[in-house]
Amino acid sequence: MSAIGGLDRRMEDEHRLLAWQLALFDSRRWRPSELWRRFVGWTAVSRRRWWTVWSTVVVSVLFVFPMIIGAVATAQTSTITDTESHTEPGNSGLSWMNIRDSNGVPLSRYQLVTDHGSLFEPVNTGISIILNLEFAGWSVLVTSSIWLIGWALSFRWLDVFSSALHGVAVNLTGQLATPLMLITAATVGAFFVAYFVSRGFYTKATLQVVTMLVVAIVGTLFLAEPLGEVLGSNGWLAQGRNLGITVAAGLNGKSNPDPTALVATMQADLADNFARRPLQVWNFGHIVDQRPSCEAMWSAGINSGNDDRVKNGLKACGDAAAYAAAGDASVSQIGAGLILLLCGGVLLLFAVYLALKIIKAALDAIYHGFMAIVGFAAGGFIYGPTQTFLIRNVADGFIAAGKMAAYTVFLGFYVLFLGNLFRQAQGQEMAVFFIGAVVMIVAIMQLNKLSSSLDHGNDWVANRFALATQGALARGGGGGGGGGGRAIGMGQVGTDHHMHGLATFAAVSTVANSPLTEWLLGGLPGSFHPQSRLKAQMAKAQGGVWVDEARMGGLDGMYNASYLKWQQIGQQYGLDAEVYGGLDTILGTAAGVQGVLDSGGTVADVMGAHRRAGGKNEKMALYGARSRQIVETMSKNEAFTDADLSLMVASVQRAQNSSIAYLNRAQSGQPYGRIDAEEVAADYATLRQSVRVYRRTRRGGIDLDGGTNAGAQTSFVERYMRRGTAREAKNDMITALNDVAGGGPASTADKMLRAGHITGAEHRMLTTLAPENAERMRRWVVNEHAKDMEELVAKRGTGLLADITDQQRMRNVRNELYETIQTQNRLSGSTKAPALSVVPSSGNPGHARWRSGLSDVQRLLR
Repeated sequence: MSAIGGLDRRMEDEHRLLAWQLALFDSRRWRPSELWRRFVGWTAVSRRRWWTVWSTVVVSVLFVFPMIIGAVATAQTSTITDTESHTEPGNSGLSWMNIRDSNGVPLSRYQLVTDHGSLFEPVNTGISIILNLEFAGWSVLVTSSIWLIGWALSFRWLDVFSSALHGVAVNLTGQLATPLMLITAATVGAFFVAYFVSRGFYTKATLQVVTMLVVAIVGTLFLAEPLGEVLGSNGWLAQGRNLGITVAAGLNGKSNPDPTALVATMQADLADNFARRPLQVWNFGHIVDQRPSCEAMWSAGINSGNDDRVKNGLKACGDAAAYAAAGDASVSQIGAGLILLLCGGVLLLFAVYLALKIIKAALDAIYHGFMAIVGFAAGGFIYGPTQTFLIRNVADGFIAAGKMAAYTVFLGFYVLFLGNLFRQAQGQEMAVFFIGAVVMIVAIMQLNKLSSSLDHGNDWVANRFALATQGALARGGGGGGGGGGRAIGMGQVGTDHHMHGLATFAAVSTVANSPLTEWLLGGLPGSFHPQSRLKAQMAKAQGGVWVDEARMGGLDGMYNASYLKWQQIGQQYGLDAEVYGGLDTILGTAAGVQGVLDSGGTVADVMGAHRRAGGKNEKMALYGARSRQIVETMSKNEAFTDADLSLMVASVQRAQNSSIAYLNRAQSGQPYGRIDAEEVAADYATLRQSVRVYRRTRRGGIDLDGGTNAGAQTSFVERYMRRGTAREAKNDMITALNDVAGGGPASTADKMLRAGHITGAEHRMLTTLAPENAERMRRWVVNEHAKDMEELVAKRGTGLLADITDQQRMRNVRNELYETIQTQNRLSGSTKAPALSVVPSSGNPGHARWRSGLSDVQRLLR
């Protein structure tokens, strides 16, 4: 026997080991949410363990981890101090941009001077780390923005492909500008001169001759060096850029005529306004440059890359406030850093937008330069659209130079404006940050408006020149086919051609939907549509029903009438849902489900009614319908003779069972164990509606004792409803009422009097009670049970739904429901307890996690 016992123990050990291995390699067991749930459950085993674990966690977070970080920061600081004489200070990732402020300090060397904490100052260490992270992001945003603006204005980006573009232009010119092409184009142009002379249009003939001569002269110069006026150092773009920079520099008080130097100067002004001054306000609470000595000290300290030198310099120059701020890392600086990060992001957006506008203007000029080669080689000699094509491209090139100047002046104006804002701040520098961000956002919108205005001006200029060459201006109208002030070749939307693609699609759509096209293609609707044949087959299949059956269509036809069901149940769903909290709430959804059933619908119609009523949360409707279907199925399991009571009993059982399943889901590996809070809340909402159904046909209003409600009949039924009344007495009391209601004497009246269960007055009442009054007393008892159930479930403040985390309230509901079932059995004479029945609470301790575990469900029921 011992050998068999040992074998059994070994098998149990192997099974236990196998189960442990299966649990160990279960991926669901190691999910973060599952680990957290297991950890919380482990700590909640005992109060002592809970206090020990969480005290350790709090002490570690507040003291141990910051001290470790402080130690690392201290060691790191000492390492930097030891090696700073051997390394270049600053951010090497930004130093290649070589952006400097007006004092010559590189932005890559900027740093936030503060107290970095130590092993015994963990709070300062943490604040310093956050501040340095914010500073790193802010410096990247600001430095990149300033560099991007300068890079776009310097035209260094154009050097990458200018040689290749110049070579392509020379080769294109060599292919087009040939003697044969010139003779052919001039011959065609001369034909138009002869045509105008023969028709008597001498002015147009003269203008055509002059235009051909101008094209020949200017084209010779242009084709000798194609794109020279675009890519050259003295071309249109460069001159526009130089003009804009000169005006912008003049606005800011700079008189150096060198464009390269002016770009650097503009970058320095941007660095002062968006980097130097904001950093000083962030670090010290004010601009230290207001004192010339402090300005020099701060610049020298930042250049050295040494925090202590910056602090000592501020102390030496007499700025005690800045010196104190440099030694105090405060939480308010974190907020200021977030503001600067936001402002830096807006600045970067402005820089990207401005740079794209400048680069686009340059690339547009290059494109139109290539197009002008075609015009000067041939198209410019020919009257009409080809001449207009050349004029448009030449005008676009000049306008591109104008755009370049306008954008640069625009930038200079905003630099001047923001610089004056900081100079006039007078202690309100933080407000300037917000104003600066708003100004940048407004600048983006204004720059877009400026660009649109220049585009429209470009269209107008090209059109006017084209009209002049075609003689339309001389006649005061759109002669020569200009079309009401629009030159030949200008089209209907101007030079930008924004509508060409849309116009093409519109033309194709018009042809495809033309009845003629459908006839040609055999009656296919939407002929070019990929499903046009399927549409034709569907129309043919459905046509018979609508054409042959006259009663099918129309406002009152069968088709329209078939959908009125959804109007009915959808409207009732919405009305009931609004009464109980709204369409997309748990309680409102359950009420809507009841409304659907009351209107003759089924649970399967709930989703459609929910959508018809305007609901958006389909998951909520799905849970409400599913809960109601489960409860109705449960109510048919050996149901009571009263269907409403069966529904209420089933809903209470379902709410309790789903609550326990939700609380025990951590220990359950079954699919039912994965029940969520919404599903449990839906079961409680269904319970509320089942009580509503039970109560609405048992509203009360039954008067006893001849309408006084103060006699023996009232005291008799009130005695029955008391919880302290013995079960045997209640059995005898209902038996007496049943006897009298059935037309006989109260058989248990004497017994109850002898046992002291009723008074003498109640005994005399029973002996003289009429059958109809006995029936009224029976109905009164049933109605009272319905009222008590409604109060215990739905009463504001004290009902179950007001706080389902109070398990005693669920016990009270179960106890009252048990009494209701017992009364129903006594009234019907049944002695068998259906399987659906509930039992009263035992008084044992409740579920350990009832209050905490159902808090999520309670929030959904508010």
